[in-house]
Amino acid sequence: MMLLEEPTVMAENDLLSNIGRTPLIRLRNVTREMDSQVELFVKAEHLNPGGSVKDRAARAIILEAERTGELQPGKIILDATSGNTGIAYAMIGAARGYRVTLCLPKNASTERKRILKIYGAEIIETDPLDGTDGAQLLAREMSAREPHKYFYADQYNSHANWRAHYEGTAPEIWEQTEGRITHFLAGLGTSGTFTGIARRLKEYQPSILTISLQPDSPMHGLEGMKHMKTAIVPGIYDSTLADENVEVSTEDAQAMTRRLAREEGLFVGVSSGANVFAALRLAHGLPRGSVVVTILCDGGSRYLSEHFWEER
Repeated sequence: MMLLEEPTVMAENDLLSNIGRTPLIRLRNVTREMDSQVELFVKAEHLNPGGSVKDRAARAIILEAERTGELQPGKIILDATSGNTGIAYAMIGAARGYRVTLCLPKNASTERKRILKIYGAEIIETDPLDGTDGAQLLAREMSAREPHKYFYADQYNSHANWRAHYEGTAPEIWEQTEGRITHFLAGLGTSGTFTGIARRLKEYQPSILTISLQPDSPMHGLEGMKHMKTAIVPGIYDSTLADENVEVSTEDAQAMTRRLAREEGLFVGVSSGANVFAALRLAHGLPRGSVVVTILCDGGSRYLSEHFWEER
């Protein structure tokens, strides 16, 4: 398999070099009712410079485009986003001197939109009922209409997306668990995180079970995640990598998100809550010695206006 070379344009201590190498944290309080010989870890991707796991994919996509010449000074970075990848583009674009235009659903959180504007990104809002699919269709149309104006990053179909996790996140997890990981679980959006990590972990140890997660309904509140049966399936999605597919409701994800803040001191977003809810449910039925890893996708400050925080 062809791997991306380490970019020579990235200085040792610049912003982009500080993406990745996030902590792996063992959950000890929400797991109290679980067998203590089964370990549940979370990869703290919300601690990336841009605040989410999407920093990795955005960096890889932009650096690969610079290397191939697709992205040059004067071109505008364009893509569809639910928010996090857009924030990563905007952050990196500001650092490297690119304008950024983003198509995102109108119902994306107020906080995400404010962050994008602070970074200087142009936002084009799309019909919330169409979700990220509608944003994706508009971005494609804009790119096709003015190809010389835009670099269409196309995170849903960019192989640099999953390679970022194949080359970075997965080796980190393998090293941090000292090769003891037995199960990996992650939600599906672009599917880049799950695809890259699962593919690499299977190469390290084929017996590792990889579980993908989706919302349980087309109409859901898990921003960034896709209900694959009713959505445009990303070109990089590989359904053969999942040993099992599970679903989580918005309500269960929100409840776990509150628990993570109040019981673990982890202030994260709802997709993180969905991942942990599903991982904890999985861990309850596993034999002693099992090591489960999942992803904390982003921080909770991007969802402060959401009413679910007030519930008990």
